[in-house]
Amino acid sequence: MRRFSWLAMLAALVLALGCLGFGQAEIIPPEEPGQQIGYQAVVLCESLTMREKPRASAKAVRTLSYGDLPIVVGADLPDGPKMENGFVYCTLGDAIDSPVGWLNADYLAINPAWYVTESETPVYAWSAIDAPRVGLLSKGERLPILKQEAGWYLVSLRGAVGWIFGGN
Repeated sequence: MRRFSWLAMLAALVLALGCLGFGQAEIIPPEEPGQQIGYQAVVLCESLTMREKPRASAKAVRTLSYGDLPIVVGADLPDGPKMENGFVYCTLGDAIDSPVGWLNADYLAINPAWYVTESETPVYAWSAIDAPRVGLLSKGERLPILKQEAGWYLVSLRGAVGWIFGGN
């Protein structure tokens, strides 16, 4: 009887973990320093204005949207990116005539690792499986990782954040 109870509890645990829907994912690490002109960044807010000079009152060059991928010039160099007043100097491509300007670094993730879902993946309000679910990601979604902690990933979700359990 004891053996049956143990097996029943094990089966229930396996079933419960399967129902939680822990996502499988590919983790794409940050880029290594190399021949690039800088590191790719990702815009984390709905709208971010590129400016001619490193201040909020400077003339706008272009408006970027959530998920756009500017290049932070010089971010891969030992001295780091060209930065002033909390703004980083960026380009929107590697062509000679690509737009350049200053973006507020508070709204960028520079050279992040990426979480790419391989199946439906639940997103939680905090890093616990009993936390409220705040979303369910579809297969193939690619999200920047903002933090990793004990098998959990904090990811950007269109201006908000959520936790994904990646296992340990």
